[in-house]
Amino acid sequence: MTSNGNEQPSTHFKDWLRPGPLPPGGVEPEEGETLEYISGHFRIFQYAKGHRYSTDDVLTAWYGTQWAPRVERAADLGSGIGSVGITAAWRLPGARFVTVEAQEISIRLAKKSVRYNGLEPRFRLIHGDLRDPEVFAGEPPFALVLGSPPYFPPGSAVEAEHPQAVPARIEMRGTVADYARTAARILAPGGLFAFVFPAAQSARAEQALGENGLTLVRRRDVVFREGDPPLIALFAAMPSRDLPENMRRRTHVEPPLTIRRRDGSTDPEYAAIRLSFGFPPGDVR
Repeated sequence: MTSNGNEQPSTHFKDWLRPGPLPPGGVEPEEGETLEYISGHFRIFQYAKGHRYSTDDVLTAWYGTQWAPRVERAADLGSGIGSVGITAAWRLPGARFVTVEAQEISIRLAKKSVRYNGLEPRFRLIHGDLRDPEVFAGEPPFALVLGSPPYFPPGSAVEAEHPQAVPARIEMRGTVADYARTAARILAPGGLFAFVFPAAQSARAEQALGENGLTLVRRRDVVFREGDPPLIALFAAMPSRDLPENMRRRTHVEPPLTIRRRDGSTDPEYAAIRLSFGFPPGDVR
């Protein structure tokens, strides 16, 4: 998922070395692909002109693992090229992940990234539609569910040139309500559903949660440059049935998270967040 203010962490760290043995043979970028750092020594395969991971994805993983830091099992809905799941795996080194993605070209890249990073024992990647009630059949419930739903109904936004990137922005295979419905079905008691959505569409996200038996317990807007309005918001919800009555009526709204200050330097809090998923904090003036 991308936004108008997205940024990607630097992809070149000349002094960093990937620990452990070299990746298995054959896990190398093919024509039209790139291989870039995403969290610590984890790297991700992307299409040079297709859907590429963004700050939205990294912050989704951060927010979910911030409020569910000790889970053993996590799911990622509409997992795309694996950016949210792989980032969360860096933050949750003991957790196992089950991801679901409908686009074959995206899950192919995700499988390459999982293999390259030595994560195969921790990941099960499902090629399927998250709206299919059978897609998680036989899976025990999850303590954490992550998602980066598409933002726009068909016809309401300009479609990307690369066909792989279209469903990442346009609701071709479900809406935020479908993500909420699936999350509610697979969450363990007391589990957390964390996702990103446009700040301007917060009411739509909250309606999707309420209609599927979930309560929004935390929310945080994200400002990409100090002084600008927030473009996206981070949401954390739990099954309403697991919450006392007073928590069902109240959402903790956190102060906005700022990415860049007015002078273009990295906000100190965001610098600390970058450190938490394995990146240098950047320039903080």
